[in-house]
Amino acid sequence: MAVDYRTIAHEGYSEITEKKSRFLGEAVRAATLKEAEEYIAAVRKRHYDARHHCFAFCVGEPGTPDEIWRSSDDGEPSGTAGRPMLDVLTGEGITNVLAIVTRYFGGVLLGTGGLVRAYSGAVRSALENSIVLERTPGILIKVRTDYSGYGRIRYQLDTGGIPVTDTSFTDNVEVSFICTQPQLEGVNKMLMETTGGAAGILEKKDIFFGMDGDSAIIL
Repeated sequence: MAVDYRTIAHEGYSEITEKKSRFLGEAVRAATLKEAEEYIAAVRKRHYDARHHCFAFCVGEPGTPDEIWRSSDDGEPSGTAGRPMLDVLTGEGITNVLAIVTRYFGGVLLGTGGLVRAYSGAVRSALENSIVLERTPGILIKVRTDYSGYGRIRYQLDTGGIPVTDTSFTDNVEVSFICTQPQLEGVNKMLMETTGGAAGILEKKDIFFGMDGDSAIIL
């Protein structure tokens, strides 16, 4: 399993104005170079009449040859946009993320310092409006049981702080939940003891997830 890291679970947007120039910031999840490039192309098409589309991203598994860091000033003075945006991402320790800022020029030059503040500020605001989570390796388990078994299982899961991701009620109950590897032995024991071995495991697979309050989000 790969190392834990911080990443985006839900995109965030921002808009700031500096001397009549509008800076539209977006922070989105991108796990591959292709995903980042496709999103950049889509933003260019959406804001076809804008002067600049500056970006920074980090994609790929951290610490592996697949990890790619890249940034672009897209016509702004060198070092005033892409690099400051990338510095915000690295400073927050976020990876598998793309930040892109679209500028509608307002007719007034901002100077080097003004551009750096505007582009980095737009990224910070977009991140503040997104959901950033710690990505953790886990195990997704789906279990089928009867209604009495479900009540006992659900009580144990809630007591143990193990997040439930889905529940389906028909003739039986199918409940999906996420645990970590250290919790797995205890979960297996709990399922056996609470249902006398009657609960059937339908699925068990390795995943990555993050916690947003009490809710687990698969990443």
